[in-house]
Amino acid sequence: MIGLHHYLVVSAILFVMGVLGIFMNRKNVIIILMAIELILLGVNIQLVAFSAYLGDLVGQVFAMFVLTVAAGEAAIGLAILVIYFRGRGTIAVDDINRMKG
Repeated sequence: MIGLHHYLVVSAILFVMGVLGIFMNRKNVIIILMAIELILLGVNIQLVAFSAYLGDLVGQVFAMFVLTVAAGEAAIGLAILVIYFRGRGTIAVDDINRMKG
């Protein structure tokens, strides 16, 4: 039988993969955005798992809010990257860092 700890282990693995994806890959912005999505997915799994375990819907409502924020972040982030790529021809993190004023 699948218990709460199974969901927590899967969630922790996804969260750690997302954190490692951010720290180990400093070159590609798209991979960094995907790593952030993994972190949010891990948090969502924990929210829904605890919500089901406690018999309360609050965690599932928060998970829906997190999904909404993640969708907006992905759409706006990718739109900014496409516009930046059209202007500069690259999306390397080192080149984006040079935009500081």
